[in-house]
Amino acid sequence: MNRQNIYLIDLPANKTAKIISVSGGYGLQRKLQTLGIREGQVVKILSRQPFRGPLTIKVCGSQITLGRGIARRILVEEL
Repeated sequence: MNRQNIYLIDLPANKTAKIISVSGGYGLQRKLQTLGIREGQVVKILSRQPFRGPLTIKVCGSQITLGRGIARRILVEEL
């Protein structure tokens, strides 16, 4: 099985992935860590809003809504 690394924004709905890295400044990384979004965590895309709207993900048992700009900074590996 060949797993590939993609950005969270490109992960299809209802797919699960493991977070590989988060690129961004200290403030962004700290904010995401407080939400439970850190390396090694498993995330799942629950929904995508139309017209370039936010994504709803599930991580650590919580549902979180992220803007697409932030989702472009999270590198994941499809499971």
